[in-house]
Amino acid sequence: MYIPKLFAEDRLDVLHQLISERPLAALVTLGEAGLTASHVPFLLDRGAGPFGTLRGHLARANPQWREVASPVEALAIFSGPQRYISPSWYASRSAHGKVVPTWNYVVVHAYGRLRTVDDPARLLPHLKELTRTHEAAIELPWSVEEAPQDYISSLLEAIVGIEIEISRLEGKWKVSQNRVAADRQGVSAALRAQGDPDALAIAHLIDSLGS
Repeated sequence: MYIPKLFAEDRLDVLHQLISERPLAALVTLGEAGLTASHVPFLLDRGAGPFGTLRGHLARANPQWREVASPVEALAIFSGPQRYISPSWYASRSAHGKVVPTWNYVVVHAYGRLRTVDDPARLLPHLKELTRTHEAAIELPWSVEEAPQDYISSLLEAIVGIEIEISRLEGKWKVSQNRVAADRQGVSAALRAQGDPDALAIAHLIDSLGS
């Protein structure tokens, strides 16, 4: 990923936090047919390996898990908040007019070799943890144990687990670091006026840059 130094984020805890908060990744691999992408909710095991390990699963019918070209790395792309930035929000618009639109965004790229896990006994704990994690905020959370055992067993046969021990982790936080303070203040105010979660998240990151 092209990352100008100004936009680079390499703090491991910050990168891990984004992965945990935005766990649905685009999983990109190279096979005989070329590039393939699937969208996979991953769990992050922060303590497994120097940069952590991602664990997820694919449908058995999805050919991607069979066609990964070894030893080529897989890539999981985690997208954070993003917003279009209008030059009309910059103080520089009236000062000198040298302004153009851009896009602010946060993204993490995780690289590593993809391994498959084709063992129901190992997949079941993964599914239980995945469910517990995402049901935690639900008023009446569902658990895997509620479903009939034979039904869950049949579903386990229909999926294949995947693991990526992260060998390289890149973060890009493009949040108006290249603009003067007055421009950043204008962008933050406009985003806060929009009021949706992504706009507010980008505004908060801009404000954290200081004046």
